[in-house]
Amino acid sequence: MIGVLKVFKKPIIYVYLISIMVAHNGYLIIYPVVQKILKIIPNTIYDFHSWSDALSFLEIIDIPEFIVGFSLFFMSFMLTIRNRIAWFISISLLFFMVLFNLIMKNGNELNNIYEVISILFLATFWRQFYRYSIGGISILSSFSILSLVVYGTLGVLYLGSQFNPKIEDLYSAFYFVIVCMSTVGFGDIVPCTPTSRLFTVTLIIFGITIFTASVASIAGTLIRHNVHRILTGGFSYVVRNNHYIIAGSSSLAQSVSKNLADGGAVVTVVCYPDHKKLFPDYMDVVEGDPSAIDTLKQAGADKAKYIISLMDNDADNAFVILTSKEISGEKTKTISLVNESQNMNKIKHVHPDGVLSLQQLGSEILVRALKGEKIDDHVIDIFFVNPVKK
Repeated sequence: MIGVLKVFKKPIIYVYLISIMVAHNGYLIIYPVVQKILKIIPNTIYDFHSWSDALSFLEIIDIPEFIVGFSLFFMSFMLTIRNRIAWFISISLLFFMVLFNLIMKNGNELNNIYEVISILFLATFWRQFYRYSIGGISILSSFSILSLVVYGTLGVLYLGSQFNPKIEDLYSAFYFVIVCMSTVGFGDIVPCTPTSRLFTVTLIIFGITIFTASVASIAGTLIRHNVHRILTGGFSYVVRNNHYIIAGSSSLAQSVSKNLADGGAVVTVVCYPDHKKLFPDYMDVVEGDPSAIDTLKQAGADKAKYIISLMDNDADNAFVILTSKEISGEKTKTISLVNESQNMNKIKHVHPDGVLSLQQLGSEILVRALKGEKIDDHVIDIFFVNPVKK
């Protein structure tokens, strides 16, 4: 039981839970349409003489519902990598479905409640979805454009007789959708009914919105990064707020930063130039002097939850703590590693909130183990000579 409770304390569990909920919402939206297709197509497939006949069994709202459901499926996979844009799109799509069902009055009330619960979960754990990346944005942009093309093509084929000339083949439908999305408007195919005109307007609006948002997102991410980081593969942009700053590239720094990140924490590593290669590619790393004000400002020291100095040299650790005290926020806690026991008092003089002495910790554990004594929570008193107050 205790093991189960510990598992649910890990933020990554909620990320996967929310991803599953979003995927399940997509399934509930798609299932009625798929069920209708599987029920009708096998018995009538040979009676279809045109695309209009093939799509005639669908209702006009089935096509956008299917696209939304399929999009939620895709977003659920992007949520597992904590993509912030996927988080925003998921909330938007679920909110759209709630309003859509309330207005059209054709949705299952339980489904509406489930969608609202999913929105609340997404809103509650918004901090867990913090990753921006050029690759992720490119994938989402491509998917959005592809979804709009599919939605537009199916819709045009469904309303084919309401255009002049009539649209009866896949190529003409695809051509009309691209012309509308790009707002070129040749005028060789014209919608003739209120329904087809309204549908054409949605294509134009969605086309402009998606193209603009895609270009703005990619360009914005590129601008936020310097050319060097892009060329060397540093594509991640992390929202640095209420995060952990690890100063140093020691083995302990590498281990602590990785374990924190794997546990769902937002981590920024500050290390000397050329030490970035010691950390995983997904890690947010700021290269520079860890004791320099500009470097710590770049790492977001004023908004950090903890600044932890794990340098190999005690003098460096002291300078990092002193600099952190100058620019950190009121709620920011500082922790310093003491490599040599004789430097303990010197580190204490810079007044970190916590002092970590691995030598004293190792000594205490070894003595207790040799004596057969229990190793309990009191070891923390040795681990942090100045315990951090929660």
